[in-house]
Amino acid sequence: MEVLGYGVCRLSLVSIRQSPEEQAPVITQLLFGDHYEVLNATDQKGWIYIRIHFDGTLGWLSADQHHGITQEYFDQINHANFKITTDLTCSLLFKKSPSTILLGSIVPISNSELFKIEEQFAFNGEAKSLGQKREVEFLKSIALKYLNAPFLAGGKSPFGIDASGLIQIVFKISGFLLPRQLDRQIAEGKKVEKLEDALPGDVAFFHDHSKKQLHAGIILDDQKIIHADGRVRIDHLLEDGILRVDSKIYTHSLLEIRRILNPV
Repeated sequence: MEVLGYGVCRLSLVSIRQSPEEQAPVITQLLFGDHYEVLNATDQKGWIYIRIHFDGTLGWLSADQHHGITQEYFDQINHANFKITTDLTCSLLFKKSPSTILLGSIVPISNSELFKIEEQFAFNGEAKSLGQKREVEFLKSIALKYLNAPFLAGGKSPFGIDASGLIQIVFKISGFLLPRQLDRQIAEGKKVEKLEDALPGDVAFFHDHSKKQLHAGIILDDQKIIHADGRVRIDHLLEDGILRVDSKIYTHSLLEIRRILNPV
């Protein structure tokens, strides 16, 4: 599909929808700093069809929330090692207007600037280099920042997130790029053959009781798993699957475990 233009998210959180209407399901979200290609800007008034550069997700963005950039700026973003935020919220002054941005947002500052920034920013918060890979203790600390976030289909923020969004954004902040969909995440890394061989930071995949829906979470210490089910919660991980801490009921059956960190 022909690329008609380029954009970058300059709002704290923007929904990408399955079809060009407000009532359409949310398939993912853009955080501040996520950039994308514009594939269709004419067929549907008030909406543009985009491809998110980070993971290739296709969807519809409200034209009111589009911030256009040049191809040159887009290409430079691809090669710049920008910062990704590690606080639940950070403050930002953009074009003399204050904004609050969320955990996992990308801010256009780096140790060695490759180009002259087109827009002026003042940033206050904690961040790390986007491309810097971190180990399991950091990954676990980031995952725990989403604890008790409500479940939201298509969500990617501490104020609403789904199972695949939790895994994708936690690994992204830790320096690892994963697809958005669970059926693609399950092909990443290396398979761990037995639960007893699993390590903290591994990703466990499950079936629900109907065996029609995939589910997943990140393995923690002491046979625990953090996952988004109603809310981001920590439950027991056993051979039979996820055992709820509160109800003592198995909610999902274990399907496969994948190692993304150090898959050797």
